[in-house]
Amino acid sequence: MNSNLLYPQIGKVIASTGSRQFPRMLHDLIQAHLSIDATQIRQLPLLPCDSTLIDETVFSSDEQPDGDFNDPSRLHRISRKGNARLEIQVIRADSTYGFSAFERSRLDAISPLLLPMLEKHVDALQPTPERHTKESLEQRFVDRLAQSGLTLSERERQVCLGLLAGHTAPEQGDRLGLKVNTVESYLRRAAIKLGISGRHSLMRWMYAEA
Repeated sequence: MNSNLLYPQIGKVIASTGSRQFPRMLHDLIQAHLSIDATQIRQLPLLPCDSTLIDETVFSSDEQPDGDFNDPSRLHRISRKGNARLEIQVIRADSTYGFSAFERSRLDAISPLLLPMLEKHVDALQPTPERHTKESLEQRFVDRLAQSGLTLSERERQVCLGLLAGHTAPEQGDRLGLKVNTVESYLRRAAIKLGISGRHSLMRWMYAEA
């Protein structure tokens, strides 16, 4: 998929965390990399006595495709958060067509982005007692800068935040009253300071552990 289209899509998934649109946005992002019929996201308790917290499935079309979804071909990626297990499963209706090694590697390549997105979604739906308000994209960005001991100019920060929120460079130019090449210039300056290579690396830096 064209990276110029992929990056805004990632930003839109992040912006949808905590909303009803998140499962669909996540499914569409994964489908840009893999041919799948459905995506299931779950937050499962580690203790049998606890109940399942989240269990949502999104299909590629309004009508569920033909096939037995009780025994489909599946790929899943898992992470643990507190006393729960977070799981993303991608599903094909026809179990005859399994996932190839190449397709598995493609899912592995984007999983470091997908699972943190799911964690943020869960946090937004069920905030912890210590945090009474949803963590904003801007606050997360400011916190990461502070943790890294880095400083950006106001324009560099605005451009980075806009891109993280899913805005393209032309949209950023319109919002900030700048030329597109000026927006790109601010992004390059920020990338040098952050020690990253560009837009995709900015997303990984944003959600990496400090």
